[in-house]
Amino acid sequence: MTEPVNVNGAVSSGTMTRAIKEGLFAGVITLGLFILYIGIKTDQNMANELIWYPRWGLLASFVAIAAVGRFALVAFITPWFQARKEKKSASVPVHDIDAKPSFFKTHFLKIALLALVLYPPVILALTGVQGSLKYVDNFGIQILIYVMLAWGLNIVVGLAGLLDLGYVAFYAVGAYSYALLAQNFGLSFWLLLPLAGILAAFWGIILGFPVLRLRGDYLAIVTLAFGEIIRLVLINWQDVTKGTFGISSIPKATFFGIPFDASAGGFAKMFDLPMSSAYYKIYLFYVILALCCLTAYVTIRLRRMPIGRAWEALREDEIACRSLGINTVTTKLTAFSIGAMFGGFAGSFFAARQGFVSPESFVFLESAVILAIVVLGGMGSLTGIAVAAIVMIGGTEALREMEFLKHIFGSDFTPELYRMLLFGLAMVIVMLFKPRGFVGSREPTAFLKERKTVSGSFTKEGHG
Repeated sequence: MTEPVNVNGAVSSGTMTRAIKEGLFAGVITLGLFILYIGIKTDQNMANELIWYPRWGLLASFVAIAAVGRFALVAFITPWFQARKEKKSASVPVHDIDAKPSFFKTHFLKIALLALVLYPPVILALTGVQGSLKYVDNFGIQILIYVMLAWGLNIVVGLAGLLDLGYVAFYAVGAYSYALLAQNFGLSFWLLLPLAGILAAFWGIILGFPVLRLRGDYLAIVTLAFGEIIRLVLINWQDVTKGTFGISSIPKATFFGIPFDASAGGFAKMFDLPMSSAYYKIYLFYVILALCCLTAYVTIRLRRMPIGRAWEALREDEIACRSLGINTVTTKLTAFSIGAMFGGFAGSFFAARQGFVSPESFVFLESAVILAIVVLGGMGSLTGIAVAAIVMIGGTEALREMEFLKHIFGSDFTPELYRMLLFGLAMVIVMLFKPRGFVGSREPTAFLKERKTVSGSFTKEGHG
């Protein structure tokens, strides 16, 4: 039962009392959860003895943030949103809002693509050649790699409804395929890029055959095991993969045969530019941007084709899908293979970007992060997934730049060590307020006379 709210969003004294109680309760819960994790730090001294020392100031900061945040949420934020929602619903019908989208909403994709194309030269002009290296690589290429991976997994999970927890395996197949073939046979990046995708798609078909009869939790367990098997093979097949040492000195991508090195025929010398690795990163930025655009274009086209509609039918109800005469075997296999192909593309690009691959780059945590991006963005929504990747990956990368936090929590405070904690808190918050993801609505692929946006409330839970 909600408390009465006046026109200005003010709440009654009962809501204020409840806010105080819930704020104190949240502070107590936070104290119990973090007293050993945050309040006490362990270390080893020179005698190899375990020592510990308290960090009561840091613990008090976490408790205060939780208590004040919960109090503000219950007392002010929730009533304000409720009053705003009631006022909007009373004045304008929902269908009128959807019928008249704003200019920004209508042209969002064009604006976003233009911003991405202009991002490297703008950063180059603001920070210089060497200063742009960090922003183009960490906040550009890194995010776009996860966008491409999430869009590839979206075909399997968001469109076909097949829960895949081992998607990182195809990422690893693409990376190691590029690394081994480039080193042993001297093949170029542009030849190995489609080849790595084809090999990853082949492994997607191999994974698809044993799991044709599985659904739900059983499918998740088998795909998780497949991802771990690939990782263990990479660790133990030392004659080929070099085990935990990884493969180094992987050949870089070239610009129409022009290498990015310090030789006389290199990119910098040829265009009379100062020698810097930033030009290679900018080149890779546009390559991964083109790959992301290709992934989005193929996904959109496939959704409008019969195979895309078969995926959505399979996602909603497999039994009804069979009763309609749809071949569920080929439908599942195409979903696995096409999703794996884009994972292989991203893996080969990752190997070219890093110049080094090892099994530690393809652990289960990577699959969990990619799946979290798909769920948080909204299953089936390319725009929502891209926004989720920017928020999650860009947010964790931004922690490395928050040196001012050391002045607040102490000189020994390392912000990036808490990225998974903040990642988990962000997931909880988003799922509480946006359970269907950042974008909980989408346009249907089949429509009668007029295309209308379908709200997440009219679709199955989790597939908005």
